[in-house]
Amino acid sequence: MPRTPHTAADLPHLWLPYTQMQTAPFPVEAVRTSGSRITLADGRELVDGVAAWWTACHGYSHPHIYEALVRQAGQMPHVMFGGMVHEPAIRLAARLAEILPGDLERVFFTDSGSVTMEVAIKMAVQYHINRGTTGRTKILSFRGGYHGDTLGMMSICDPEEGMHSLFAGVLPEQVLADLPVDADSLARLEALLTERGGSIAAMVTEPLVQGAGGMLFHDPDVLRRLRDLCDRHGILLILDEIFTGFGRTGTMFACEQAGIVPDIVALSKALTGGTMALAATVARRHVFEAFLSDNAGHALMHGPTFMANPLACAVANASLDLFESEPRLEQVAAISAQLARELEPCRTLPGVKDVRVLGAIGVVELETLDDPDALRRAFVERGVWIRPFRNIVYLTPAFTITPDELTRLTTAIVDVLREGA
Repeated sequence: MPRTPHTAADLPHLWLPYTQMQTAPFPVEAVRTSGSRITLADGRELVDGVAAWWTACHGYSHPHIYEALVRQAGQMPHVMFGGMVHEPAIRLAARLAEILPGDLERVFFTDSGSVTMEVAIKMAVQYHINRGTTGRTKILSFRGGYHGDTLGMMSICDPEEGMHSLFAGVLPEQVLADLPVDADSLARLEALLTERGGSIAAMVTEPLVQGAGGMLFHDPDVLRRLRDLCDRHGILLILDEIFTGFGRTGTMFACEQAGIVPDIVALSKALTGGTMALAATVARRHVFEAFLSDNAGHALMHGPTFMANPLACAVANASLDLFESEPRLEQVAAISAQLARELEPCRTLPGVKDVRVLGAIGVVELETLDDPDALRRAFVERGVWIRPFRNIVYLTPAFTITPDELTRLTTAIVDVLREGA
């Protein structure tokens, strides 16, 4: 007689992400999604507070996106993007260029956030090489930053963040600094660039919110300082808007709040409304023009197999339709106000270090969080899906969540943290 599964190790073949399979509890099994609800195999229904790792901005199974997916599947699910193009990709690239600030106008499609950041780094380094500049091979990134789990991206994540520390001897050495959030950190960054700026190809940061590093917020002035420093030192500025793009911080793109234009921006997650894997690296005109040459070696030699997958491009176009036809940014503003109001009681609870809200991001930072799995189980018992990590409990709901559903999420956080105090 088969035994009842107790841990993730009881799954016969799956290897789960960010999971110690021997000790992690057996995961819940989802069978259906709709709006902001996840139905489990045992019949329970959870209100999703994470929106499928921040992607399902329109909620699950939006009919307009579903119809676009079905229509494209019946016409052309996939075709190679080497020497061949298709209308969904052409239209999506044009629409992204239209809504992005400045002359961010050349779109290179990939299929994941980490890979699109790899392409951004590759573009930046080759930009300098193609222009005949030697020695600019390093990438400057910031403490608290996270940009993905592939080898190149691991090298520019915060080494103290923990997930990638085992690979220190394998990863290329890059340049790490503190975000210039005050006069002292700005002076240190300026001194670093004076000393080493000639070796740096690009500066990389997540605008306004360092997501996986702990939902760390910074002021738009920080981005303006980075833009100025990059201009003065001949360094390209890359913004990782994989998490922050498409309304999450209250504007369509986080960089808009600083009034700056990066040289390269990386997009993914909510690009398809949480329906398909798709990402885009978008470059400004001067970056693209550095690759134009009679020399074939100056081309960008990169091409993922599922680059610009027509299904993904079709649903991304449908997602952009919804941003145009439905009041997403107004919904984000309403969510922001409700999160600020309903998470405020956490501020007085023992063990709570901070409560902060930006757009449709609500964060309760704890002094310590020893057992996130136990906390997650407590939330499931209350009918909500919230996935704490590091020392934070956070909400990044769909923009279409109802006020009552959002209250269920915030009430669960307040109650669980109060009971655990």
